[in-house]
Amino acid sequence: MTSSQQSTVSRATPRASTCGRSRLISDPIRTLLDSPPDLPVLGGLSALTTALRERGMAVMLAPPGTGKTTLVPPAVASLVAGDGVVVVTQPRRIAARAAARRLADLLGERVGETVGHTVRGDRRVGPGTRIEFVTTGVLLRRLQRDPSCPGCGGRPRRGARASADADLTLAFLVDVRATVRDDLLLVAMSATVEAERTAATLGVAAAVEAPVIDVPGALHPVTQHWAPPPPGVLPTDERGVPPRFLDHVAATVRQALAADPGDVLVFVPGVGEVDGVMRRLSGLAGVDVLALHGRLPAREQDLALSRGLRRRVVVSTAVAESSLTVPGVRIVVDAGLSREPRTDQARGLPSLVTVRVSRSAAEQRAGRAGREAVGAVYRCWARVDHVHLAAHPAPEIAVADLTGFCLELAAWGAVDGTNLALLDRPPPAAVETARQTLVELGDRRHRCDHGSGSGDGAGAGRSAARSGSARRCRDRGRSACSRSRGTDG
Repeated sequence: MTSSQQSTVSRATPRASTCGRSRLISDPIRTLLDSPPDLPVLGGLSALTTALRERGMAVMLAPPGTGKTTLVPPAVASLVAGDGVVVVTQPRRIAARAAARRLADLLGERVGETVGHTVRGDRRVGPGTRIEFVTTGVLLRRLQRDPSCPGCGGRPRRGARASADADLTLAFLVDVRATVRDDLLLVAMSATVEAERTAATLGVAAAVEAPVIDVPGALHPVTQHWAPPPPGVLPTDERGVPPRFLDHVAATVRQALAADPGDVLVFVPGVGEVDGVMRRLSGLAGVDVLALHGRLPAREQDLALSRGLRRRVVVSTAVAESSLTVPGVRIVVDAGLSREPRTDQARGLPSLVTVRVSRSAAEQRAGRAGREAVGAVYRCWARVDHVHLAAHPAPEIAVADLTGFCLELAAWGAVDGTNLALLDRPPPAAVETARQTLVELGDRRHRCDHGSGSGDGAGAGRSAARSGSARRCRDRGRSACSRSRGTDG
């Protein structure tokens, strides 16, 4: 990247210095900040805006339900001058859409006016949009097309800390801020982000750590119930999640409905398990059973994310673990399983495997029961097994196939990524395997283009990494993997 890419960038200076008094009075974002909803994150907004004015970057650590997604983007937008847009990343399309709708409702507007969203296949923004919610993949594509981020003034980053795409996004944004956009405001915010490491990563180019704003939680008490399966029933086997374990999850839901009030949110690892538990819960009197995952049509997702006329059971994948609020939930039933990416070493292909949930993810799931009132969590494993769970999920960069990751690095011009501010360094063996895959892809493309097996395979691989055909090949591979394993995007 070169400094010439800075020519189209508008400076991120305080809005009050560039906007007239009449605009401030009619500004819906200013109106919201002057009379905000009573959320715990309010106590950290002053420190956040001070950090952004002084350092241009910050890390906000706050538990679920504190209002990060609702009030931090407007606070950042109030600092961005001119036509700058605050871009907020979300881990999934459903989360980006829901966050945009929630904030637009608070402003008394429709999505596409002051607040918009852009996800794959759905873009709703307008000329007056100042806050845009996007998926991490959308932001990566934009950065690869034009690293100078024209028109953007701030980027609160939010999402799954363990995602390789999220790590890449953070590293690219730090690189952009250090080379072509020193006015870019960066905020990393999450319920589980490793605050000190992230602060050091954000400030690596400036040789100073980003300030950390810690917002205390305000969750209601959540009673824990341990509900292990009967003897001989295992949560997983060589074929996946056994039907007898899904029987146990459905029985636990029925037990919870009889014992505690409120709607129920059920966590299972994939779409197949969502369907299986829903079938087992059919016929519940006076209760609506709904699905929630990324492959549902938007209308069905919205139905699960809206209050119902009757009591509800929402059976969800990990999409509801963070970034989403399912209203009315007072009970969580956690199957204790998660679906994570791995590399199939025998075939050299990416895959998704079902693993035990980490303790941090289990705590985050349980917290969903205490967002609105006193709640209860039913964990489908024994108390004695809980201490043996991993403390945190493994970073995707450490366990997944890195072909797409290395493809992004090559397109960025940082083939080995050594000069990028990555939170975790990729394993050398996995990087070498990914590079060899790209070389082979490039060599095949070279033979197709020129009718010959000659040429520099490595050079052809780098060409493939920069080409749209290689990127489509990678995306098709990911989509096929998702369909075959029943995960949700």
